[in-house]
Amino acid sequence: MSLTPEEVRKVALLARLELTPDEEQQFAGQLSGILDYFEQLSELDVTDVPPTTRAIDVSNVTRQDQLQTYSDREEILEGAPDRDGEFFKVPRIVNTSE
Repeated sequence: MSLTPEEVRKVALLARLELTPDEEQQFAGQLSGILDYFEQLSELDVTDVPPTTRAIDVSNVTRQDQLQTYSDREEILEGAPDRDGEFFKVPRIVNTSE
């Protein structure tokens, strides 16, 4: 399958990309190669292959959250970008003028 620069331009417009004419020509060739590869893959018989998202089974190893008190409040507040005494200072996110 061969894409034209005009087809690449249309896809770039949908993706909100600004491409130069040289880039359109370059990507037309590259994307055509990718589509050709997918055509080759479609020739494989996968009727006995179950659908999957990964080639191997993986799982995340997580730990239980454990609440802990931290006694050095000053050390925690030193990492704050802004503070007001013993409190974190954050920008107002609620509009109270309504």
